[in-house]
Amino acid sequence: MATHLPDTSRVQNERWLKHYYFTRAVFSVVWVALAFTIGQHVSTIGALLLVAYPLWDALANYVDMSRSGGMRRNPTQAFNVFASAAIAVAVIVVLQRDTSHVLDVFGVWAFLSGLLQLATAIRRKKRFGAQWAMILSGAQSAVAGVFFIAQAHAAMPPAIVKLAGYASIGAIYFLISALWLSADRLRRRFASTH
Repeated sequence: MATHLPDTSRVQNERWLKHYYFTRAVFSVVWVALAFTIGQHVSTIGALLLVAYPLWDALANYVDMSRSGGMRRNPTQAFNVFASAAIAVAVIVVLQRDTSHVLDVFGVWAFLSGLLQLATAIRRKKRFGAQWAMILSGAQSAVAGVFFIAQAHAAMPPAIVKLAGYASIGAIYFLISALWLSADRLRRRFASTH
């Protein structure tokens, strides 16, 4: 059961989370579309997309962490900012040296960021509720990371295609979370008027 914050604080925090989740969903949808249409055919664009994805995650987590009480109140997001930025650097290095290892790098990141997202969602569930999709998303990301590492050197579609599938699932989870928070707010508003 979620612990209820004072109503104005709760409304502001929920409004922020809905905006954050919708923004993350939109970014992921655009990224996936670019990956499938251009990124898998134009190597330079594909490389830029591979670096942009963890950089975006670092930026998004940083902004959310800052809006949600800062680093001390959100240590999992603080670590996720660092991990995502480090992965972006690692992707740049791998793309310059041996592109066959890019899926290994993303596998480590998906596993680690998934566990961090899971921990963040569990913490938020205590305050807001409506975090079940983020909990599932974090757990699935961690599992996907293990599969990425296992499949890294298999003769299959290019890494960007695999990552686009992963990102599209993430977009769905962010969208569900935003919609669930919206529905939860509407249910409470309806209950308070009747």
